[in-house]
Amino acid sequence: MNHIKLNFFIESLILNKENVSDTYTSTPMKKNLPILTVIFMLSFTQLTAQTNDFYDDAETVSLKLPVVEVLGEIANPGKINFGTLALRSVIVKETLLQDEKDKFIGAYRYDGYSLYDILNQCILKKKNEAEFPPIIDLYVEVENDKGEKVVFSWGEIYYPVHRHEILIATQVARIVPSKTKDLWPLPADSKLVVGADLLTHRNISNPARITIKSYTGKYEIKKGMSPMFSKSFSISDDTKKMAEIEGLPSDLQKLTYPSVFYGRGRGIHGTTPFNGILLKDLLAKYVILNENNLKTGFLVIAGKDGYHATFSFSEVMNRNDQNEFLVVPVKGDDPDGGAFQVFPAADFFSDRAIKALSEIHFDLF
Repeated sequence: MNHIKLNFFIESLILNKENVSDTYTSTPMKKNLPILTVIFMLSFTQLTAQTNDFYDDAETVSLKLPVVEVLGEIANPGKINFGTLALRSVIVKETLLQDEKDKFIGAYRYDGYSLYDILNQCILKKKNEAEFPPIIDLYVEVENDKGEKVVFSWGEIYYPVHRHEILIATQVARIVPSKTKDLWPLPADSKLVVGADLLTHRNISNPARITIKSYTGKYEIKKGMSPMFSKSFSISDDTKKMAEIEGLPSDLQKLTYPSVFYGRGRGIHGTTPFNGILLKDLLAKYVILNENNLKTGFLVIAGKDGYHATFSFSEVMNRNDQNEFLVVPVKGDDPDGGAFQVFPAADFFSDRAIKALSEIHFDLF
């Protein structure tokens, strides 16, 4: 409607150009011309600001472009050339855990460069490639100029259905409520921003180093193992075994996730729904949801045959998009793949779906 009014206003000026030209010589018109110009410009600004996009109404503020280098298990380490990368955008509601309560900071649109694009040209050189070639045990540490670190799984960056949601932001705009007009505080520095996090402790300022690593823990790999069945699975950390699970707790809500189950190598596996409980609900009694774990904690989930994958603590325990991980009891008498498996609903590919689940191990710094 606003654009229609604007067009009508412009057309009216054009249709009446002769009358306007005739009156240019009159003194009143000369006096009123600057006023009309201001009115026109204000009308144009107001009308063009009101679009169907709620996320571009406020001013976009530039942040200082950081100097970031990529290191670790790659053949081509070096500094990032942001000039070759596409500008991506993500919207977030930043909230931090303070004194065991959630404290809302503000709502923003961030524009910047995704870790997906930044790491896309890296030539991986896994230290453990001879023992375990799959890339799903890789993880990424991002460190800022103050020494703060946060951790992402490789799968979190390259397997999700929704790509490019982890950015190094170089622009920001407030998302201002139309009634309260709250002006949330703006950052002054570049910022790492994670779109899928509920509590946004991984949004650290001035990222400076990105380091790619493979998991150093050892699993005996038994490729092609058959039968492959584990009647139970353990939950542990570096200091102790917390539990041995032979049956899923009956008091946890059971969910059904429809699925098109598709592998990166073998393509379609099936369209059967997955029925199970949330992995985060099962693990909640064994780990603490705190700032350190949200920033740097990760999990390694392994099957009976030694096949394993890394998952960041935050992507499992701290999502805002409801694309959760399920623990699924396997029905039937099939000796391969039971008695439990993990289904990663957030992933496009099935590669991190661990069958014959035998261990969930926490690495908490």
